[in-house]
Amino acid sequence: MEIVIAGGHGKIALLTESLLAEAGHTVRALIRDPGHAADIEATGAQPVVADLEQLDPEQLTSVLQGADAVVFAAGAGPGSGPERKWTVDYGGAVKLIEACKRAGVDRYVMVSARGADADASDDGGFNTYLKAKGKADAELQASGLRYTIVRPVGLTDEPAADAVSTAPDSGVETIPRADVAAAIVAVLGEPRTAGLTFVLRSGSEPVAAAIESLLQ
Repeated sequence: MEIVIAGGHGKIALLTESLLAEAGHTVRALIRDPGHAADIEATGAQPVVADLEQLDPEQLTSVLQGADAVVFAAGAGPGSGPERKWTVDYGGAVKLIEACKRAGVDRYVMVSARGADADASDDGGFNTYLKAKGKADAELQASGLRYTIVRPVGLTDEPAADAVSTAPDSGVETIPRADVAAAIVAVLGEPRTAGLTFVLRSGSEPVAAAIESLLQ
């Protein structure tokens, strides 16, 4: 497949790019900073300078031409203010939805967050983040695209364990970013995950088995 990853220099994105490239896929990683190009190339992906906040959907459409799927892994980050939650976590995701429609890319995998809620209070803090993510998820669900929304719990930089759970609430509140990346790759490889929204946390199932269990 040919896959475009928005937020291409993020930690989850870099891990995902490496896994996809190792599996023989062609990956284009969208980045804001040209200085990050070498990091992208080191994963086996192709860097594409494209700022989601600055480009409009029409401009993004040309970036997506020829892709089989997109992954939205962009985020304003914990140090950003509420305004960028709306311009990146929400606005960037929605622009990418529109660009997918224009470019004929019907597969969209969203890296969301556990607790994403379009009805959360816009408090200028963490709830604003959850609201922005929730509204982006809702627009994707209503878009007509073949979407999958992955909602990881708290992220760590621990090595991949290949031991996860898709239980909505198991008491486990963390997951390695590397296991989230593996789940994204698994979802992209399984067309039947289209239409699913699920929480992802550390658990006891191999990633492939956990994804398969969602399809039962």
